[in-house]
Amino acid sequence: MIALDKAHALIAEDMQAVNQLIGLRLSSDVALINQLGAYIINSGGKRLRPQLALLAAGALGYQGQKHQLIAAIIEFIHTATLLHDDVVDASEMRRGQETANALWGNEASVLVGDFLYSRAFEMMVEVGDMRIMEILAHATNTIAEGEVLQLLNCNDPDTTEARYLEVIRSKTAKLFQAATQLGAVLTGSDTKTEQAMADYGIHLGTAFQLIDDVLDYSATSKELGKNIGDDLAEGKPTLPLIYAMNTGNKEQTAIIRDAIENSGRDNMPAIIAAIKSTGAITYTADCAAKEAAKASKALADIPDTPYRQALLALAEFSVKRSF
Repeated sequence: MIALDKAHALIAEDMQAVNQLIGLRLSSDVALINQLGAYIINSGGKRLRPQLALLAAGALGYQGQKHQLIAAIIEFIHTATLLHDDVVDASEMRRGQETANALWGNEASVLVGDFLYSRAFEMMVEVGDMRIMEILAHATNTIAEGEVLQLLNCNDPDTTEARYLEVIRSKTAKLFQAATQLGAVLTGSDTKTEQAMADYGIHLGTAFQLIDDVLDYSATSKELGKNIGDDLAEGKPTLPLIYAMNTGNKEQTAIIRDAIENSGRDNMPAIIAAIKSTGAITYTADCAAKEAAKASKALADIPDTPYRQALLALAEFSVKRSF
């Protein structure tokens, strides 16, 4: 998307500084930390969360450099969650390549994830702002709660849409929210502006996760960077599955319930057919579009600059992407 390319161009210099900062702060006297950390950090992620921190600060006229440090902190927190996620889920593929735990083992992945969390908190202290530390610490805690909630929902076909949305708002959208809210905090914006940026982030993050769940049953493995149906194989009742169970016939419901309960994808053709015939893909995509619209609406009173336009472009991209 052209608008998205313009967004990247706006923060190109800042992102270069952030990437240099990430490389510098990733360094450790322990060789395995350098090796495994560099592998996951440089494995082709979109760097979306740090980009949001930079764009939000730019949208509110920030002139300093602390937004670069915050962007790096956010990427470290996100990467730590990925390392732990892949261990919990026993994942073998992420972003089209082997996961760190598949290469180095679960023990190393968990411990390097811990290193990244603790390094992120060291960097928070350097920012020197208790409000920023409060937001990042709360976000990290909420993400952990979301992970536990997701674990409780695994293999439970009676998970409701409300319970599912609570998980993704905690586990995924919370760090989006922190990234954009911190732009307002850095600039000393008023409470209304801070809330607007926080609202933008939480709705954008929710939209992104909902589209991820759509792509899990509609994209190819190459596009997705992991195997189709991985969430189902882990017993995760995502929204397309929940909706298909609630609206499908008895046979369709039984097949999906059995797959969730037993973490199986032996009946993937029938499950995908059920998801498509019940309109579950369309329903989930519509939910994502509503979240993206709420994200855009939250920016109504933010000054109309190229940075604001970039944030709006990201909201549009969140529901139109194929990866």
